[in-house]
Amino acid sequence: MTAVAGRGGAVRVAVWVAHLAAPMVGLWLLVVRPEWDGHWEHQAAHFWLVLGVAVVSLGLAVVVNRAARKRADTRLLLVGLSFLVAAAFLGLHAAATPQVVLDARNAGFAYASPVGLTLAAILAGLSSVDLSEVARTRLLRWSGWVRAGLLGLAGAWAVVSLTGNPPLNRVPGDDESAPAILLAAAGFVLFGYAAVRYYRLYRRRRAVMLLSVVTAYVLLAEAAVAMGAGRSWHASWWLWHVLMAAGFGYVAYSAWVQYRNEGAAAGLFAAVGTDESVRRLRASYGEALEGLVAAMDGTDEDRQAVTTERVARQFELTDGQAAVLGRAAGALAGERDQIRKLGALVAVGRDARVVVADDDLLRSARERVACVFDRFTVRIGLVEQGRLVFPPELSAGTVPASTFRAAQQVVAGAASPPGPVLCLPFVVKGHPAGVLVAETGGPVSERDAALLTSLAAQITIALENARLYRTLDVLFRQYMSPDVATALVADPAQAALGGAVVEVTSLFADLRGFSTFSEFSSPGEIVEMLNRYFDVATHAVLGENGTVVQFVGDALMALFNAPARQSDHALRAARAALRMQHEVDLIAAARPQWPRFRVGVNTGEALVGNIGGEALRNFNAMGDAVNVAARLESRAEPGQVVIGASTRDRIGACARVTPLGELTVKGRVQPVVAFVLHDLAGGDHADGPAHRPR
Repeated sequence: MTAVAGRGGAVRVAVWVAHLAAPMVGLWLLVVRPEWDGHWEHQAAHFWLVLGVAVVSLGLAVVVNRAARKRADTRLLLVGLSFLVAAAFLGLHAAATPQVVLDARNAGFAYASPVGLTLAAILAGLSSVDLSEVARTRLLRWSGWVRAGLLGLAGAWAVVSLTGNPPLNRVPGDDESAPAILLAAAGFVLFGYAAVRYYRLYRRRRAVMLLSVVTAYVLLAEAAVAMGAGRSWHASWWLWHVLMAAGFGYVAYSAWVQYRNEGAAAGLFAAVGTDESVRRLRASYGEALEGLVAAMDGTDEDRQAVTTERVARQFELTDGQAAVLGRAAGALAGERDQIRKLGALVAVGRDARVVVADDDLLRSARERVACVFDRFTVRIGLVEQGRLVFPPELSAGTVPASTFRAAQQVVAGAASPPGPVLCLPFVVKGHPAGVLVAETGGPVSERDAALLTSLAAQITIALENARLYRTLDVLFRQYMSPDVATALVADPAQAALGGAVVEVTSLFADLRGFSTFSEFSSPGEIVEMLNRYFDVATHAVLGENGTVVQFVGDALMALFNAPARQSDHALRAARAALRMQHEVDLIAAARPQWPRFRVGVNTGEALVGNIGGEALRNFNAMGDAVNVAARLESRAEPGQVVIGASTRDRIGACARVTPLGELTVKGRVQPVVAFVLHDLAGGDHADGPAHRPR
């Protein structure tokens, strides 16, 4: 499709160039074959032709100059002056036609058009240049004087030429061609330059009037060539008259077609203006449209009519155009209102975060609904202990008795009654949970009713999800850190059966001497000791975002870097172990008969995941690195933290350790390099008081 469009555009350009080149081909033939350059001297035809072109050029000058003053546009000002000076000197050329006003041909007749065309070319070339801000300001300031100077020059020419005064009263000789050729060359270069510049502008803006100006300047450049090469009253001489008529006529015709299509002359030459003027014009269009849309976004019909009339006057719109613009603005206002209301629907769903209180969720939802449905009074009622209540922060003032009765009926299962009050229930798991009430002074439109129904459904879903998230959050947080619990709620796939090989740091802790303590203690004392110890141990693990995998009798197992990823998992496990021993020491200080924890920590790859069946599963880690952590724990003394070499390497220089050398542990052929961890040096690494083994 793009290739076809590109070929079509190339064909149109080729046809356009061929049409513009045809006059030059004809002129060349007339020059090289003088016998074809026929002679036709008809003063009346010449007079009316040139006068008609002058009138057309003058009309264009008036229209363009009006647009230039309205927009303070220097480019339009120069284009208008170009048309004006061309009109003036063409008029002088027509008036000096022999045997019409004057009896004989003189220099005023011969040079009026070349001089006028050259002046017009100078102004046209200058108009195509991107002037500086200072130059534009000065030109606008002195525009009146420039216009007066050009008209003064034309007036002086008229006086001298038509009254038969020198130097325009003489008759140019047949061999006097140098001045005409010089003027023709200047006109050709300047008009050609302007045509190229405007064509580049057309490539950016693609406006019909820009293309017509480009075409006119090309035709006028060709007219300048014909002026220099043509012989008086021959076909080559008549050619430049026809080219000038075609140039100005084409611009006038394009302006007429655009005026007929648009019904107004205000924007005919807007695309020809400077970039700054086009930006200002577009900005004014945007401001006017925004004001009109704002006026349409309401029920004040008088304000809508006044705003539409003001915009129509500002841009000189016809009644039909103003009516179409009003309908378009109304449609745009409706679409924006729809988007705002749909945005509230999305926002309510987004507010159902992982953990959020019902009051916060419903307060935010009511504010969002009330904001976009600003012509409604929005209330939310909740079912509490079987009764419908409207909390003050959700009810927007006192609830009228009739509204309360209608809401009660809807909660009980009845349909919302017709009228200005729309009651929409919240149903969670088949049970009424509340009601959204939207009340307005008039009937509720079908579109608003549909959107409010969707909002009520979204609030219901958000309320149900929030309650479910809180339940899951409470359940998960009994076993793992808040961050891990949040990650599992956000991505339930992590709780699926299966596993992956992940580098983890495992922590094992058990009570040395627990069996002996149990033999001489009552069940109540055993439970009290385990609860106290496991409470501080769990807090130490969860405080470092670890996960307590299991409790087995007097022992516990914890993982770091699973299921949630932690780049510093080894350091976290070490801090948790030291914190655990420190807190247990504080408890045991008053209970010397209670046993002490011994802790083993090791880092390495393990198979981590949910192991079990569909009915019952358990999050766990398996592998040699995990087994080593368990064996290190068994080699630790009460109150000690023993870590493997891999953990020591990942913690770095902040770990203060005593090497234990290579240990032979049960179930493993290769010995294990181990260290006793005393503390973590530096406040940036230690979390609270460091544990020092006795």
